[in-house]
Amino acid sequence: MSGVRVLVGTRKGAFILTSDEKREQWDVTGPHFGGWEIYHLKGSPVNPNRLYASQSSGWFGQIVHRSDDGGVTWETVGNEFVYDGVAGTHQWYDGTEHPWEFNRVWHFEPSPVDADTVYAGVEDAALFRSTDAGQTWHELSGLRGHGTGPSWQPGAGGMCLHTIIVDPTNPERIYIAISAAGAFRTDDGGKTWLPINKGLQSEYIPDPDAEVGHCVHRIAMNPARPNVLFMQKHWDVMRSDDAGESWYEVSGNLPSDFGFVVDVHAHEPDTVYVVPIKSDSEHYPPEGKLRVYRSRTGGNEWEALTKGLPQEDCYVNVLRDAMAVDSLPSCGVYFGTTGGQVYVSPDSGDNWLTIVRDLPAVLSVEVQTLP
Repeated sequence: MSGVRVLVGTRKGAFILTSDEKREQWDVTGPHFGGWEIYHLKGSPVNPNRLYASQSSGWFGQIVHRSDDGGVTWETVGNEFVYDGVAGTHQWYDGTEHPWEFNRVWHFEPSPVDADTVYAGVEDAALFRSTDAGQTWHELSGLRGHGTGPSWQPGAGGMCLHTIIVDPTNPERIYIAISAAGAFRTDDGGKTWLPINKGLQSEYIPDPDAEVGHCVHRIAMNPARPNVLFMQKHWDVMRSDDAGESWYEVSGNLPSDFGFVVDVHAHEPDTVYVVPIKSDSEHYPPEGKLRVYRSRTGGNEWEALTKGLPQEDCYVNVLRDAMAVDSLPSCGVYFGTTGGQVYVSPDSGDNWLTIVRDLPAVLSVEVQTLP
């Protein structure tokens, strides 16, 4: 019988949730690394028992851990992130210059074809790759060395590279997103990068149509259709049908087009999920009603999914890495909240169940479909 393993990173440790294909009864283990911020956990598609965890602390810095037994045991692996000579400076909003810094790993993305290759997106916005399962890391410096680099600015959460998507049909093509610089694509394995922000508009920057400077919160793709991307921006839900060359808005009838997460159904490339948040200053659901919205038409037409979710006095947030889907026949959808709840819908969003509640604030949710 198939099963699922849900990897949850929180403000105070990591939790691993497992169930069979019914996704009704759950085993919860943790906290792993209790008391530490775990920004992200992610498993290898090639070797599902190989997991990576990003442990972060303002006092003790950044530590990378790896498990080769599905999270039962962990070992600290290489924490030397070798920059490739693109030092430089950037400017904060007050115009003062600051050096590029290494603060934390926001996101791991293991290769879809090689068990020993994994990418890491960090703050300040840089992309690293390891080809020895995390023992050593080297920067793909073409990104940070892009001519627009000096004009990148931090979003409210820092200047973070938080999204990495490796094209499953072409590992040389990688998409990344940075807050607040925008989205970029490489077609040569990270040597050179192209800003892919045409069609994005951001009223809060000097040039609303600028090549870079847009606060992209998340990008998602269905592996069967790698040229079609969906984006949740600081404001606006966007879609690209040409690998990011151009974008158009698909917010449609959403109650708010501000949010952090976006994901795509595992088997239906036109079925998309978002969680609207009231505004960029009020990070909670409109009207205090926690609603996932689903479009079955690739955007514009959205329906509220509420069955099993709190519909009054709910003032949690759902952060950018806190939604995932499994690949079981009846696609499961998962998300976690800053209130410590993790929800699952085993039927593509029609009904929601609470897997666990009262965890520390959830930073990330990933799911593995197990044999």
